[in-house]
Amino acid sequence: MKKRMIGTLEVSPVGMGCMALSHGYGQIPEEAYSIEAIRRACEAGCAFFDTAEIYGAQLYYTGHNEQIVGKALEDVRGNVVLASKLFISPEEYSDGLEAAVRSHLAKTLENLRTDWLDLYYLHRVHVEVPVEAVAQVMGKLINEGLIRGWGLSQVSLETLKKAHQVTPVTAVQSLYNMLERDLEKDIFPYCLENGIGVVPFSPVASGYLSGRITADTQFEKVDDVRNWVPQLSRENIIGNQPIIDIVSRYAQAKKATNAQISIAWILHKYPNAVPIPGSKNQERILENLGAWDVELTAEEMAGLDRALDACQVYGHRGVVEAAGLVRRNRE
Repeated sequence: MKKRMIGTLEVSPVGMGCMALSHGYGQIPEEAYSIEAIRRACEAGCAFFDTAEIYGAQLYYTGHNEQIVGKALEDVRGNVVLASKLFISPEEYSDGLEAAVRSHLAKTLENLRTDWLDLYYLHRVHVEVPVEAVAQVMGKLINEGLIRGWGLSQVSLETLKKAHQVTPVTAVQSLYNMLERDLEKDIFPYCLENGIGVVPFSPVASGYLSGRITADTQFEKVDDVRNWVPQLSRENIIGNQPIIDIVSRYAQAKKATNAQISIAWILHKYPNAVPIPGSKNQERILENLGAWDVELTAEEMAGLDRALDACQVYGHRGVVEAAGLVRRNRE
């Protein structure tokens, strides 16, 4: 099985974002189905699973997703890399930042049924919580063996540099796909230079790049993030159709699906990229993992990039470093 490195962590080239099993895409599956989905992904070779303490719709509770992941992978814990995330606000650490972080981590470890966490992200940077202070605490946790590495999500290059100077950052998780390429400007170059992994979430653009979403697609009314993703408005779905047409041509030529081409494109662009597509559908999860078997030659990649560069993107989201988003968008 192919492997990639995120810092010093060895993972499968494609991971599994588990959020959709608890939140974000409408009605969630039954717990037994979700556990089976994670286990099927593991059996297919996935060795990298991403969750967060906050993943869980209002109908459920904080920690819901971590608990599902913990139940599914408890018996194979030593064979997989687990990543989770915490959010810290100033008002919650009257006893000190370190105590607050340790409290969050203790609950996450309990939920995940493990004694250590491989990768611990700061889910969003809060303007009143110095990232350097968080980095210092993460360094202590690494030295104690409670976590193996740490990361940041949706951050600017300036913030990343501040954190990395205190405790070397293992990974940056951010929005990246064919429609959202902001990371190419400075995050990817810096991470390549400094041995930092990049973990793109939404590599299939909330499902749009799969080609299965059309202007007539109706999303669920409750707890479905696709209702506010700008690229998924009716006019932008139509406007971005040329990009779907490009991906479809490559998919047909490579005997792959559109989603697999979208993920394989990321894998072939950057050796330090490990996408974490998410879905609540078992077949889609396995389909996404199959992207690591799609080979794209240098000539094919160059042609694909030229075609994409010539397209205008409608509904650009961008990477927003803002703590307030975590309450509305738990991705």
